[in-house]
Amino acid sequence: MIRPPSHRLVPTKVAALAVGVSEATIRKWVSRGKITRYGAPHRRSEFDIEELTEIARRRRP
Repeated sequence: MIRPPSHRLVPTKVAALAVGVSEATIRKWVSRGKITRYGAPHRRSEFDIEELTEIARRRRP
């Protein structure tokens, strides 16, 4: 897995806002393999804003 450029990575709170879900949902999606989490274990989670944008696009009619 190739890490996206750092300017595309956002923390969990921003990821949740970008998709319109709760932070708990973002964590659930990670555990189910729906989205990719970047960051070292037990450290701050970061998510690719482009991946989130695509998920948001599919969720909205």
